[in-house]
Amino acid sequence: MDEKFKKRYQSFCNSLNALAEAKQRDLSDSFILSGTGAKFSITFDLAWKVMKDILIQYYQITGFVAGSPREVLREAYKADLISDDAWMKMLKVRNELTHDYDCEIVKEHCNTIVNKYIDLFFDFEKVVQHLILDF
Repeated sequence: MDEKFKKRYQSFCNSLNALAEAKQRDLSDSFILSGTGAKFSITFDLAWKVMKDILIQYYQITGFVAGSPREVLREAYKADLISDDAWMKMLKVRNELTHDYDCEIVKEHCNTIVNKYIDLFFDFEKVVQHLILDF
């Protein structure tokens, strides 16, 4: 894997570790809540871009048209980088959060982010670590 991939993957890991702090925080605090939503969006964006890098560099898959998150997630699922359709739901949440100006959307999804999506990010991190060792 090239240097760009390594930097992006490290940024993903750093962002994920920061997001995981939400598990120990008071999610009723609006500042923590908004930070959790923002960090979730950043972590998601880094994750799908890491997936795209892997699909291109490791699997030599270049058939996705524009490389949109949705297309990348579909290809990542086919390549067994991710294991279920929860990632498409994560994409929907990430898209909704871009228009969350008063923390109402993040309040609605916060428990799922903290109790499910963070674990899915960590699962993906493990998959990538195994690929890096094999590469």
